[in-house]
Amino acid sequence: MSSDVPRIECVGVTKRFYHYEHRTTTLQEFVFRQLAGKPLHVRTPTFHLEGFDLTVRTGESVALVGANGSGKSTALRLIAGIYPPTTGSIVTRGRLVAVIELGTTFQPELTGIENVELYAAALGMRRREVQASLSSILDFAGVDEFAEVPLKYYSSGMRSRLAFSIALGSDPEILLLDEVLAVGDVSFRAKCYDRLAAYAANGGTMVVVSHDMDSLPMLCTRAVWLEGGRSRLDGSVDAVVQAYLQSVTSSS
Repeated sequence: MSSDVPRIECVGVTKRFYHYEHRTTTLQEFVFRQLAGKPLHVRTPTFHLEGFDLTVRTGESVALVGANGSGKSTALRLIAGIYPPTTGSIVTRGRLVAVIELGTTFQPELTGIENVELYAAALGMRRREVQASLSSILDFAGVDEFAEVPLKYYSSGMRSRLAFSIALGSDPEILLLDEVLAVGDVSFRAKCYDRLAAYAANGGTMVVVSHDMDSLPMLCTRAVWLEGGRSRLDGSVDAVVQAYLQSVTSSS
């Protein structure tokens, strides 16, 4: 695909979540409210992403920064297709892998190898691709000696490393990362950064959500600062991170 064609296009995206103060639950209540002209459900918006625009081209690595509740993870889940937008349009082009909740498809009774096959299939990998990547996935995660051991005997760190390794080994064209760069020990994190740097250098496209401001310049060249569900600043990662940190410091 031409580098001029965006991998990700979000145009005028709005997402609203609602808190229901009342929901009609019985047929009797339904009939009463219909006859009385009362609403069947009473709801109020609790959070929203408003007018979100984002274009990410092939080979770009973009960070989403902002305080908790600013809309970063919501934006990532919208791009991943986990949430449908309330209004607006989202287009992605190419194989997309969203590393949001590590290992959500893992089955504790299955072995490491069996979970690799299961998780990789969920990420869209074909059987032959899984078999070709199996040994490198297990080796990268550092669990090759436990490949035939049921996952219930793995530590949480081992499970996280394996899930992250599968995601990286799935050869995505678009990679979405949500607060997953703290997996494993220092040595494994260094391996992850090296692998992600190589992925970006080879034309991979990334959108990263992280509160670790020190790591973002190592992975991204551009950042978008979200505040209250809206984009406040879009620019170079150094400039946006500096502006965001100054705002946090001045308000504390």
